[in-house]
Amino acid sequence: MHIHFLTGEFAIGTDETAFLTHHIERTRAMLGFTIVFCIVFFLVFFVTDIAVLGLDAALRQTLPARLVVAASAGTCAWLAYRRPLSIRATRLAASIAEGIALCCFMVVALARPNEVHWHAMSMLIILVVIYLYIPNRLAYATALGTGATIVFLALATFVLPPRPVSDLLTMGMLLTMINTFGILAARRYNRVSREQFRLQMKLKLLAERDQLTGCYNRHYLHDHLLEHELARARSIGHPVSVILCDIDHFKRINDSFGHHEGDVVIRTFAGLLHGMVRDGVDAVVRYGGEEFLLVLPGVGLADGARLAEKLRAAFAANLVGPVDDVPQLQSTASFGLATFDFAHDNGRVTLPDLILTADKLLYAAKRNGRNRVEAIEMQ
Repeated sequence: MHIHFLTGEFAIGTDETAFLTHHIERTRAMLGFTIVFCIVFFLVFFVTDIAVLGLDAALRQTLPARLVVAASAGTCAWLAYRRPLSIRATRLAASIAEGIALCCFMVVALARPNEVHWHAMSMLIILVVIYLYIPNRLAYATALGTGATIVFLALATFVLPPRPVSDLLTMGMLLTMINTFGILAARRYNRVSREQFRLQMKLKLLAERDQLTGCYNRHYLHDHLLEHELARARSIGHPVSVILCDIDHFKRINDSFGHHEGDVVIRTFAGLLHGMVRDGVDAVVRYGGEEFLLVLPGVGLADGARLAEKLRAAFAANLVGPVDDVPQLQSTASFGLATFDFAHDNGRVTLPDLILTADKLLYAAKRNGRNRVEAIEMQ
């Protein structure tokens, strides 16, 4: 997960999408809360319009703009709170709310032309909110912030009553500074949050996966996989097969050629398993030293037996190595398959029961000569 130097976002789109998806609920909540907070203050400041312009002029000149902000930004806040917005829709809502608010701010500034300094101060606060408090992509926030700054300075220079050059220069420098520091602060926040996410994913991977093979470990099997798959099987009512497999005579490989060569055999077998199951559907677990467990949702006895036989034949035909000065090795594996159709669930069969049955079948395969598949459908 590489972080882009300029934006602080992940350089690879899939990594950035994973990060945004992981935080989408918090992003929606933050977007909705911040927009509502800003709407309240934007409406409350109508009191200052009345103080400057009088009630009648304020109702005509500034209240419509403030109500437009309340309606448009309020709709965006409602969508963020009440609708499962996608990542793109969340960014769109943020950009629309910010863009309309900035346009209406310019309307208020034109209606109160003699308060350029106060408008400049308000603009500084708005820029801080855009960069740091409304969740959006840094590129979009930068475009909105710098664009609004340019428009405001153009109004102050060419439309509003003339100001001394020193005033305009000071405002320009202050607005440029706040844009620069806003961009840097948003970039730093992006980087910190993504580094934290990257660390969380690394720790999650270490907690769930076996380092040698990349398969799930038994901790993940017992803490997550068994309960999840059992609940899904019972709710859908489909069959589940488990295959327990073990490399034959593995101790001989370690004793004859060393543990390094044994690790190569294990990785080869794990790669074969991963390559022949359904990605994102089936689970491959390193169950023991050279034992692996396959959990196959929606697979009945016939399909499970065919898969186990394909795995057995493929591994038996596979040559491992050479590694260093060790010649190519050929090994075999034994398989125990247990299946249960949860469409006929009586509440007594669980996945641990299937695994226990598959374990007994695996050792039956060992006793019956190894390099074979033993299978049964539980009733």
